[in-house]
Amino acid sequence: MLYVVAWPVLAEADDTALRRLRAQYHPREAGLIGPHFTLVFGATPDREAALRATLGSIGQRPFWFMIDRIVRSDLYLYAEPSDGAAELTGLHETLNPAPGGEPFKPHITLGLFPRAAEAEQVARIVERQHLPMTGRIEELALLRRESERLDTLATHRLAA
Repeated sequence: MLYVVAWPVLAEADDTALRRLRAQYHPREAGLIGPHFTLVFGATPDREAALRATLGSIGQRPFWFMIDRIVRSDLYLYAEPSDGAAELTGLHETLNPAPGGEPFKPHITLGLFPRAAEAEQVARIVERQHLPMTGRIEELALLRRESERLDTLATHRLAA
């Protein structure tokens, strides 16, 4: 399966906090990939050429984002940006010309929990201790996942 992600550039303390949260509460994915915003999720291999071409044509400038809220959805915990959300949504729409089933909400997945109450408790702690976080998006990557392996097929630096 193919994915396109936006890599957040964060202050060292914020990057460390997100990596620790993911390692503790989303260990299966944290070992495979660090904090990121997924823009294309699970595309079939036949879309690789089109995704490469679209990536190469993106003229978006680097932009700032601010994560100022933690959201629980079912058993998942997400960090959602306010500032920068429109730019991430625009990139998602450029890379996914056909609308998907669910509306896109840019986020960084922090964890998957066995119980919703546990996710809610962690959300409150994270909001008090770590928010807000600001960062910058400067690069996108086309990734291929095969089982427990993740390969970078292409990268695209946003236009300066």
